[in-house]
Amino acid sequence: MEVDLIFKIAAIGIIVAVLNQVLIRAGREEQAMMTTLAGIIVVLMMIISQINLLFETVKSTFGL
Repeated sequence: MEVDLIFKIAAIGIIVAVLNQVLIRAGREEQAMMTTLAGIIVVLMMIISQINLLFETVKSTFGL
């Protein structure tokens, strides 16, 4: 796994956590929840693309 990907995921987590706390303290719980969900979706999309790359590599390695 690329180290850059780990740093990107960590950065997204930090940004989402900070935004979440700011929005909750401002009384905007619904927006905080939407921000958290958006962060999860972004991270999942990043991970899914890496899993797809892994499967393509396995397929080509074994000639499947």
